[in-house]
Formats: sequence, C-alpha cells, structure tokens
Amino acid sequence: MSEGSKGTSLAFGQVVIGPPGSGKTTYCHAMREFLGRIGRGVSVVNLDPANEALPCPCAVDIAELVTLPDVMGSLGLGPNGGLLYCMEYLESNVDWLREKLELLKGHYVLFDCPGQVELYTHHDALKNVFAQLAKWNFRLAAVHLVDSHYCTDPGKFISVLCTSLSTMLHVELPHVNILSKMDLIEQYGKLAFNLDYYTEVLDLSYLVDHLASDPFFRNYRRLNEKLVEVIEDYSLVSFVPLNVQDKESMRQVMQAVDKANGYSFGDQEHRSLEALMSAAVGADFHFSSTLAVQEKYVQSQDKAVEEEVMDL
Repeated sequence: MSEGSKGTSLAFGQVVIGPPGSGKTTYCHAMREFLGRIGRGVSVVNLDPANEALPCPCAVDIAELVTLPDVMGSLGLGPNGGLLYCMEYLESNVDWLREKLELLKGHYVLFDCPGQVELYTHHDALKNVFAQLAKWNFRLAAVHLVDSHYCTDPGKFISVLCTSLSTMLHVELPHVNILSKMDLIEQYGKLAFNLDYYTEVLDLSYLVDHLASDPFFRNYRRLNEKLVEVIEDYSLVSFVPLNVQDKESMRQVMQAVDKANGYSFGDQEHRSLEALMSAAVGADFHFSSTLAVQEKYVQSQDKAVEEEVMDL
C-alpha cells in the first residue's frame, strides 16, 4: 500500500461512524461474521480509544497507541476533549496505523470509529486520517449508524437529518446512512408515517406539520421549516433499515456499501452469498426489504393493540 504506487492493489473497507449507542461495534462484528460466511476475508480495526469492552479481538486496536483514560489522567482533560486529543494523536502518528494495515493485505477492513459527533461534523483529525487511507489505495465507504428510535419523534428525526447531512458533507466519502436496531423499533412507540417515509426521506413538510401540532414546538415552526428546506435542497440523505439479527437486512446493507465503495465480488463469493441467502438478488430488493421491515413493524403494532383490547 505504498503511497503513489500505481502497481499497488486496491483495498476495500468501511468506516463505521455514528453517535454513541447507535450500535457501531455490534455492527462491525455482525458484518464481519456475515461477510466471512460468504468467503470474504475481513478484519476489524478499532479506532475508538474509549472502547474498552470489545466483544471480539480486533486485528488492530488503537489502545496499543493511545487510550482515553491515559489521556484524561495525564493531561487533565474531560471525555470530549480527551477523545479529540486521541484523534489528533492518531493523525500525528498515522504511520503506526499504516504499519498495522500492511499486515492486513487482501483483507476487507471494518474501521470501528468513536461516537463523538463533532469528529464527523467539523473536527478535521479523523477526516484527515480517512484521506490518508485513500492515498494508501483504500476504497472506503462511510457507514453512518443512527438509532431507529429517532423516527418516533419528529423533532429528533429532523435533528438526525441535519447531523447526517453535515456528516456527509464534512467526511467526504461515499456514504450509506443506516437506521439501526430495527428489531427494537416497536418498543419506541407508533410511527406517524410508514417506514419508507423515513428511509427515503419523503416530503418533509408533513413532518413539520406533525411537529407543529405539539404546543412546545409551535413557536419553532419557522426554524424547522428552514432546516427542512436545507435538507431537501441537498437531497442527499436517505436511510437503509438494519436488523443485525436478520441476514436479509445484512445483505441489503452489504449491497448498498459495496455499491458505494465500488467493491466487486467474484464468482465464488456470489455463489456463497446465494447459498447463504437461498434466494437470488432482485433489482427491487431495497424496496421489498423496506416493505418487509414495515410489515413486521405493523404486525407488532397490531398485536399490541389486540392485547390492549383483550386486557379491557
């Protein structure tokens, strides 16, 4: 992976980003297992210096270079400032990362990144690390995980859209936005609209109207209207629903990411994928998969209503 070498083979991977608790580490290890079952050699690289409870060993762990507790203790910084320092330290010592990645030639790499939002909206350290990876012939896609429970609150969902858009513009990588933990969405309450409204980010004026019905937000209608105009003017944000326990959902995400970073799988992987899924990949898979998730959600809602009626 020598810089500027035309003869160097390409390496592919994902940088997994998103706010704390969105399921980044869970996603990385579930995706590693899924890709491994179809014959793709995968390694996980932990770039989160605050991640001390890794569910599985990683091929590369930033803890060998710097940890958040050490930085906080030695420099007297808080968690946020300490994490920013760690990322700047990684940027300054990027040759350490390069040496570690040299040992992973031929592997598809999943980079498990920290959960501090400002690292992806206006701080430059990780953005510069990603740019350096591109110089080493890595073809990366940013996988941005957002907890699906935000869909149940119009105000929070508009905030999520703004954060996702800002991240897409700042990180400057091919981007796939994910609504994670779809298997838990029925626990968060009833959605105001069908699931595809949120995944495809359809006419957001309906969301503003729904938000304005809450007296608390009525005075902020004009602000939310302007935020929605910005989101719709860029027309960049959409989401893929994800349930890591559902192999069809994992395949949908894998296909979206492979399309984003240009990964092209060979015949052997294609056969393994079909054997794993026991189904051909349809052109309308994204749409049908979203419908399947919506159907499960509606069924769970109907069941909850029936149970309430029975209790009465």
